Amino acid sequence: QVQLVESGGGFVQAGGSLRLSCAASRSIFSLNAMGWYRQAPGQERELVATFTGARAVYADSVQGRFTISRDNAKNTVYLQMNSLKPGDTAVYYCHAGWLDYDYWGRGTQVTVSS
Repeated sequence: QVQLVESGGGFVQAGGSLRLSCAASRSIFSLNAMGWYRQAPGQERELVATFTGARAVYADSVQGRFTISRDNAKNTVYLQMNSLKPGDTAVYYCHAGWLDYDYWGRGTQVTVSS
């Protein structure tokens, strides 16, 4: 089992910044992947950014604006979101892959006003 606790998110104007945090109950080194997905109303959940091993992978839509990082000692992954756009509005979910299973956080709302 992997428990994920998210924090951050909120309301921001376009062009602003937010930082999300996700703390895992297991060592990051034991996970196949850990990162962030998002789901806007009426749309499917999509990848935002994730670590697979030591490699960071980003969606094209956030490349250059968002940065994923991690603190191995705290088993925590961060998502720094800069130059936010109204199209970034969604519920953001922390994800972890461990063995053959996927684990999800409860989600945190990010709302970007124009």
